[in-house]
Formats: sequence, structure tokens, C-alpha cells
Amino acid sequence: MNKAECFHLGYVAKLHGFKGEVSLFLDVTSPSDYAKIESVFIDINDQLTPFFIDSFKLKNHPFAAVKFEGVDSEKDAKVIERKNLYLPLRFLPELKGTDFYDHEVVGYEVIDVKYGLVGVLESIIDLSINPLIQIMNGEKEILIPLIKESILKVDRESKQLHVDAPEGLIELYLE
Repeated sequence: MNKAECFHLGYVAKLHGFKGEVSLFLDVTSPSDYAKIESVFIDINDQLTPFFIDSFKLKNHPFAAVKFEGVDSEKDAKVIERKNLYLPLRFLPELKGTDFYDHEVVGYEVIDVKYGLVGVLESIIDLSINPLIQIMNGEKEILIPLIKESILKVDRESKQLHVDAPEGLIELYLE
């Protein structure tokens, strides 16, 4: 399994007791969606290693106390502490309408209601205060605020993201 086939679920936040249990930070909208998973991949030295779950208890949002098979001591748990967690993409619930996963729209053409074809979506820059859509128009970078109301349509068949960018913003980048 490689990272391109997976999504980032969260990370092992800290040890939880002395018998190998750990606290996971689940970086997802709804941690309860993942309460029944049987295993995760943990990134150890840039290798996704499968770990099977003995017990999974949701704690304060977004944390869960987890006991992995074969992780039976504080020493064992320290090996995975602060390591990132991944799951295969097939575990992501399918989104509809204007909702999308950040990785899903990378490579989509961005079409503005006023400007037309803006360029190709390079990435979603996930800043907590002001998330941005990063678009490449040839060699020029264009950043548009990612505001729910500005996403008009996600055309998954045509791989297009239709937006209503703030007036004059795109022209500022391209002129």
C-alpha cells in the first residue's frame, strides 16, 4: 500500500496508559465513521505498516483510545507515537453535490462564472482561517479563497470545479 492510494486519517497523539494503548487524533469531520475499522496503516520510516485494532473507544472529539495487536507495552507504543495514520481511499464516504475531498479535485479545471477557464487546480491549501484553492495558469499561480458559497458545481465526470471568485481577483493575478 502506498500513500497515493490512501488518505490521511490522523496520527498517534500520545501514549494512553502503560499496556500499549495509545490516543489517536482523528483528523476527520466525523470520527465516529471510523469506529468500526479493523486496521490502519501507520507511517514508520516512510513505509505504510498495517496495524490491527484490538479495541477502539471514541473519547473527546476528535480523539480515540486504541489498543493495537502486538503493541503491549509503553516501549512498543513509543515506536508509533507521533506517527501518521492512513486508510485506503475506499474507506472515504462518497460525497455528492458541491462537497469534495481536497485530494479529489487536484487536477480539475477551474471554471469561474465570470472569467471562464482559470487554470488547473494544483492543491487546496488548508489554512484554518483562510483555506485557499491554488490554481496554475501556465506558470502563474492564482489563489482563490475556498468559501463554501463560492463553489457552484463539482463536475466529477468532466473533472471541472465551477466557482464564483471575488470580483476582479483572477484578473489581478493574470494582468
